[in-house]
Amino acid sequence: MQKIRKGDKVVVLTGKDKGRTGEVIQVMPKEDRAVVRGVNVVKRHQRQTQNQEAGIITKEAPIHLSNIAIADPKDGKPTRVGFKIDGDKKVRVAKRSGDVIDG
Repeated sequence: MQKIRKGDKVVVLTGKDKGRTGEVIQVMPKEDRAVVRGVNVVKRHQRQTQNQEAGIITKEAPIHLSNIAIADPKDGKPTRVGFKIDGDKKVRVAKRSGDVIDG
């Protein structure tokens, strides 16, 4: 089970977007990276294709998982993630507050 999943609210810990929060759009476990909405935005030059015109587009670039942390459900501050067996299900738990992260 992954500690950071698609749809999680995360806080950026280091880099040019330090302190920003966003939602995880995509997780790439093999590369240990994630794409977060509104974070690590880069400009790319786009060549013209049949269905897209040329120009400079902005998009989110992947950020390393070590540079982001899940936002605590209680106060929104960064927290580490632990696991707990709840009945017969394994759930993610915020180490900071003890709240269950999984909906």
